[in-house]
Amino acid sequence: MNPILADALQVGALIAALALVHRPLGDYMAGVFSSGRHLRAEKWIYRLVGANPDAEMRWTAYLRAVLAFSAAGVLLLYVLQRVQDTLPLSLGFAPITPDQAFNTAASFVSNTNWQSYSGEAAMGHLAQTAGLAVQNFVSAAVGIAVAVALVRGFARSRTGELGNFWADLVRGTVRILVPISVIAAILFVAAGAVQNFGGIHQITTVTGETQSISPGAVASQEAIKNLGTNGGGYYNANSSHPFENPNGFSNLLTIFLLLVIPFSLPRTFGRMVGSVRQGYAIVAAMGLIWFAGVVLVTWIEYAHPGTASHIAGGAMEGKEQRFGEGASSLFAVSTTMTSTGSVNSFHDSFQGLSGGVLLLGMMLGEIAPGGAGSGLYGMLVMAVVAVFIAGLMVGRTPEYLGKRIGTREITLAALYILVTPALVLTGTAVAMATGNGESSMTNVGAHGFSEVLYAYTSASNNNGSAFAGFSADTVFHNTALGLCMLLGRFLPMVFVLALAGSLAEQKPVPATAGTLRTEKPLFTGLLVGAILIVTGLTFFPALALGPLAEGLAA
Repeated sequence: MNPILADALQVGALIAALALVHRPLGDYMAGVFSSGRHLRAEKWIYRLVGANPDAEMRWTAYLRAVLAFSAAGVLLLYVLQRVQDTLPLSLGFAPITPDQAFNTAASFVSNTNWQSYSGEAAMGHLAQTAGLAVQNFVSAAVGIAVAVALVRGFARSRTGELGNFWADLVRGTVRILVPISVIAAILFVAAGAVQNFGGIHQITTVTGETQSISPGAVASQEAIKNLGTNGGGYYNANSSHPFENPNGFSNLLTIFLLLVIPFSLPRTFGRMVGSVRQGYAIVAAMGLIWFAGVVLVTWIEYAHPGTASHIAGGAMEGKEQRFGEGASSLFAVSTTMTSTGSVNSFHDSFQGLSGGVLLLGMMLGEIAPGGAGSGLYGMLVMAVVAVFIAGLMVGRTPEYLGKRIGTREITLAALYILVTPALVLTGTAVAMATGNGESSMTNVGAHGFSEVLYAYTSASNNNGSAFAGFSADTVFHNTALGLCMLLGRFLPMVFVLALAGSLAEQKPVPATAGTLRTEKPLFTGLLVGAILIVTGLTFFPALALGPLAEGLAA
């Protein structure tokens, strides 16, 4: 079969599968977070943590719960890594160094899953399952909970109450993430992924060398790492390792899992605010940006500009050899436009302009479709900005879903948008100015700068993927990137929850003839334009120094 046709059919099958589950999964999640009933297992968890799931929280209390829970997670995961040599199932691995333990704890709790270590050579079974895999579940559930709190801010009136964080956290984990992960893990095992707690095997290769093969509970972690848009690989090679991603079916399943919740949450949003067409407008904007990225990167990779690629007849170095350029491009765009960070090829090996598209996908805020929860609340913040811009154009007070977007609301939205650029650009500048960025480059020139820019973009946006040519395991980068991950995750949540509280306190504004119809295609186009202009142009100078300079010089 023609490879281009095969790639087109693969994208079509993926879109069809996502469209098939969009409505039932979105409706199910809306029911989960609107239900007043607690499952027996959930009641046991509430008793264990001493929480009252029926107590409503204002945004300040909701935020305190988010931050306290996440801080406890960082501390526990840090300690687990530091003492792993004294624990069972450690496989004889030494404790993780303090700076790398901090980086990893910040990474997994912030849903970033950036890894400056080699999983199969550093983490034992207990650290992988009781530490990293647990955070894969709960960090994703935290993101979904914050998104649901913002949706309630739009849906509720004359109250500052946004629900209960502990109930949202537990329901998101028990009713959504765990059941889907179990099904996905079974499919991964059926496809050939590893799932056991065996010891390290020493084998002799065909060249007579000795190689260590590390098994583990890979299939179960593979399921939640993608479903929860986490991305941390059990192995250093991540989803290019055959134990994690054995064949074409598992590769497509991986991409489906990392997109399914972010693309279904807009339906949840529409149901909870009482207008599914509002959800369709949001998911359309997400889909347009994602599809444009897939087409653009695939086209660039097939065109393989540059002398070396033309001589070789392609640009397959560093790509997933089993699946080809199209599947590598589809995976790369999907993982950078969500906050997943899974990779089945080295992004360092993509063409310069392709690397620019992957960077831009993260710089837009990973909202197309974004992470589990974080994509939806990021897109809704941009929707607030879009209606504010529209209001300025026609000279009237902007409204969105019956709520006025006044000074307080647009200030909070603006602060949300400014957090990530400040972290990315400041982090990159400090790394380059101190020499720590240049010393970690594998390449020189524009491509080397792209490696540093990519690292701080990935960390600050809670993505976790790497350009693969960047040596991140230093005290400076472990510390700096860890801080970027924590600030990039939790500072935006402060502004999102404050915005949710402000919206929930308002009384509804009746629609008039001058009200912008935010469920129409016109608004979808306005929203996409606002995203590209407001956030995309922020990073244009940095992109011009890296991937654009490299691509134009090819």
